[in-house]
Amino acid sequence: MQIKGVLFDFSGTLFRIEPVRSWLRAVLTERGIAVDGPAFERYVGELEAAGALPGGPAPQQVPAALATAWATRDTSARAHREAFTALARLVELPDPGLYDALYERHRTPAAWQPYPDAAEVLGALRESGIRVGVVSNIGWDLRPVFRAHGLDGLVDTYVLSYEHGVQKPDSRIFHMACTSLGLDPADVVMVGDDREADGGAAALGCDVRFVRHLPVSERPGGLRMLELVPDVP
Repeated sequence: MQIKGVLFDFSGTLFRIEPVRSWLRAVLTERGIAVDGPAFERYVGELEAAGALPGGPAPQQVPAALATAWATRDTSARAHREAFTALARLVELPDPGLYDALYERHRTPAAWQPYPDAAEVLGALRESGIRVGVVSNIGWDLRPVFRAHGLDGLVDTYVLSYEHGVQKPDSRIFHMACTSLGLDPADVVMVGDDREADGGAAALGCDVRFVRHLPVSERPGGLRMLELVPDVP
C-alpha cells in the first residue's frame, strides 16, 4: 500500500508514563510529605497492583463496584478522573489530598517521556508529506505534553476519546481521525501497543502495526522498525 497517513496511539506508543515509584515520589516531595522506606515501598506495590497510574500497570483485579467505571473510563474527563482516583483510594495513603495530587501529576508533561525515535519518525513522515494523527483513549488534553516535548508541530490532528464520548476499539473513533486527515482508511496505518483497542482500526480498513509497551530505555527503535517511511534506516 502507499501510505498517505499514519495514526498513532499515545501512551505506550509515542510516549511512556513515568514509573509508579517516580510518580509517587514526585507528589510526596511536592507536598512535603515524608514516609519511611518500608512504607514507601508498600505504597508503590499497592498502587501498582491497583492499577492507579493511568498509562501504567493495569489493575491486577478491578473490584466489582468499579467494573462499569473502569470499562467506560475514557469516555469523559469526569469518568477518567473518577475511575483512577477510585483505584488509588483502594490504597490507604498517608494524606487524603494525595489521591487528587497523584491524578494531577500524571497529566503533566514532566510525567511523560517520548520514545527515543518518536521525533525522528514523526519528522520523517512530515518531510515525506505523510499526514499524522494521534488517536488516544484518554480523559484529558494531551496536546500540552506534545508541545512541551517539541512534537506538536509534527501532528496534524488529535482525536481524543473523552472529547467525543467514543473509545477504542470502536471503529467510529478511527473514522473520525481518517476524516480529519482527509484520507481513505485504506491509505492509513494505525500504530499502537494494544491489540484489542488499536486493532479496532482494522475493521475500518486500516493497516494496523504494533509496538511493544516497554520502558523507554528498552525500546530505542520500535517505531523506526515499522518502516513507515522507507528512507528511515
